[in-house]
Amino acid sequence: MTEIKRTAHAIWNGDSRRGSGIISSGSGVLKDVPYTYATRFGDTPGTNPEELIAAAHAACFSMAFASGLRRGGYQPHSIETRATCTISPQEQGGFRITRMRLETRGQVPGIDEATFLKIAREAKEGCPVSNALRGSVEIEMKAVLV
Repeated sequence: MTEIKRTAHAIWNGDSRRGSGIISSGSGVLKDVPYTYATRFGDTPGTNPEELIAAAHAACFSMAFASGLRRGGYQPHSIETRATCTISPQEQGGFRITRMRLETRGQVPGIDEATFLKIAREAKEGCPVSNALRGSVEIEMKAVLV
């Protein structure tokens, strides 16, 4: 397999608090999706960079977990992952992503809990989004076999 590149495009107008922006992805799945200070730091409906990172991590981890299960000889019925991205103010000013929490539930026939947890840990370590975040963000995981 050769190198793969994915793209996204953002436009921001105005200052950081009163301005607004739109995000689009190369695939077209995101097309001119609005984001603002209020969607990022408040409870106003809309998207924000941290939500998009959490979505990417949940999707990436779920696929890596499914791949690890397949390599181990297991066929999962389903894997459901919730990722929570925490952004914290810094003493020197600004904000930083400080933590990502993955909570995953899997329906995997014929697997014991110890093997399930081992493959989940391996997926957390091998997922490309985990690799991108590692070293600067604490990544926590809770995995439950259902």
